[in-house]
This record gives sequence, structure tokens and C-alpha cells, in this order.
Amino acid sequence: MSRAPRITLYSRPGCHLCDDARAVIEAVCAELGESYEELSIDDDPALADRFAEEIPVTFVDGRQHDFWRVSPDRLRAALRS
Repeated sequence: MSRAPRITLYSRPGCHLCDDARAVIEAVCAELGESYEELSIDDDPALADRFAEEIPVTFVDGRQHDFWRVSPDRLRAALRS
């Protein structure tokens, strides 16, 4: 039985910062045995209103962690705490 993803990445298609964030998240998840889910803010008007100027946005364990850039060191620390 797999665990629910601890990381949620809110993104938008065609966003280069989202591509960068995804690469960092995938690398850290692979290293630590974690998983993530990715949701497009374009699929939900409420998310688009909330995050339009901040994507990519990452949440860890349901709490907002970062926006625009994802620091691998900071993400590792959040997942280890």
C-alpha cells in the first residue's frame, strides 16, 4: 500500500519555473523515497485566482512551503522534519 504524496506542486502548462520546480521535486523525492502530486491551476478557477501570480507553488504535508523557486536543501529539510 503506497502512502499519499507529501508534496503538492501547483503549476501551469508552459511555465518554465514550473519545469524547474518539478525537476527539483522529482530529484529530492527519488533521493528520499517520497512522492508528489502535481495539479494545474488552469483546471480549477479557485486555484487560478489564489496562485496566479505565485506559480509554481509547493505544499509539504498540506502547508505552503515555497513559491516561484524550490530549494532542494530546504525541501529535504521539510521532508525530514
